[in-house]
Amino acid sequence: MTTVSASRGLSQKQRKTVAGGAIGTLIEYYDYYLYGLASAAVFPAVFFSSEDPVIAQLSSFATFAVGFFLRPVGGIIWGIIGDRIGRKTVLMSTVIGMGLATTAIGLIPSDHAIGVAAPLLLLFCRLLQGFFVGGEMGGAATMVVEAAPIGKKGLYGAFLISGAGVANVVSGGLMAVLGLTPGSWFLEWGWRIPFVFSIVLAIVAVILRRHLEESDEFVETQTLQLAAAGKKANPLIEVFRHPKNAIMGILIGLPQSIAGYVVLTYGLAFMVGNKHLPAWMGFAGTMIVGLLQIVVAPLWGHISDRIGRRTVYIIGCLGFAAMVYPAFMLFSTGNLWLIWLGQIIGFVVFGVAMQATLATMLAEMFDPEARTTGVNIGYQISNTLGGGLAPLICTALVAAAGGSFWPVVVYAAVIAVVGVIATLMASIRPDVEGAGRLHELAATSTIKTNA
Repeated sequence: MTTVSASRGLSQKQRKTVAGGAIGTLIEYYDYYLYGLASAAVFPAVFFSSEDPVIAQLSSFATFAVGFFLRPVGGIIWGIIGDRIGRKTVLMSTVIGMGLATTAIGLIPSDHAIGVAAPLLLLFCRLLQGFFVGGEMGGAATMVVEAAPIGKKGLYGAFLISGAGVANVVSGGLMAVLGLTPGSWFLEWGWRIPFVFSIVLAIVAVILRRHLEESDEFVETQTLQLAAAGKKANPLIEVFRHPKNAIMGILIGLPQSIAGYVVLTYGLAFMVGNKHLPAWMGFAGTMIVGLLQIVVAPLWGHISDRIGRRTVYIIGCLGFAAMVYPAFMLFSTGNLWLIWLGQIIGFVVFGVAMQATLATMLAEMFDPEARTTGVNIGYQISNTLGGGLAPLICTALVAAAGGSFWPVVVYAAVIAVVGVIATLMASIRPDVEGAGRLHELAATSTIKTNA
């Protein structure tokens, strides 16, 4: 396969690929962080205002969770399209769909205006969000990792998470500024502005992605399949032809998926609902987290190129588990600076270590003909089982414990241990010259068998 040496700089094609991938990740995380923040501090009052406060919060987080249920479906459908037709087709389609769905959420009237239709419309738009987001990370990670130079795939793969940091800054910053406006105006109109702004980001992404090109590795693999078998392999069948990595990918992704939603999303709900603190404190902290994430993610990516993706990810899992307790202790103080410190130690240091390495590591666990599908299965199912349910699980656990957060600490630790074990068991292609494939191409294997 054609590769690029680590000693050379990025070509124009590679720069376009990294930028095109990062903008999509920005929108993915912008949409989901924004929805997470709103579901913690806005939606209970706007769409579930007739409920008891605890029931309203649970209902709001339930819509948050439901959006994750279509992510694996979208991941499989868009993954198959990406591995058979091309990653560019997927990346153009998903970014347009995400932008339209998120903008539509900002245009839904409150339940005071249209009654039960309001939460139903919210649920429908959230499902659309999940379906389109399901194809984004697999397509973006695959294109960026395949285009990156040998020996630097961790660094350039981590720029996808720098895009997520920008999303944190924009979503948290907009909500923090708008949260300082009069409460009635914010709940009626202010929160809608960041959602409608998503269409602007989508337009920018389309402009950046319109000139993307498929990687040499992908084109050569497709050519080899057609020459050997006269057709392209079914990516879903190829993923489960060697099922271990598909299963390990899901388990590996679990701790990464819950980190932000435990510390930032549920942490905000804990501060507002349990400690009766103003929401803007958490919004502003999210913006600070995003600023640091922009820098910290490539740093961890670079470190993973030196000591290995597996090692960095395990460090992230164990560090995150250890930091949940001190983070929530700091949230409980009510002190602005300590709350921000809690968000930083709870997520930025170790949560970003997992985020920065996961996409690249998943891409290195699958061969080109099934890579987008494999990455999507691991990333999206883990996000559904982990991140999608995390705020709901944390809310229920703390309520059952009478307001104490210790069950959240135990929950995070158990998920982290699962991630560590799965990371140790996975087969990961080394990022070195001549690494080759993980498994023999099915088409050529069939020819040998028939011969």
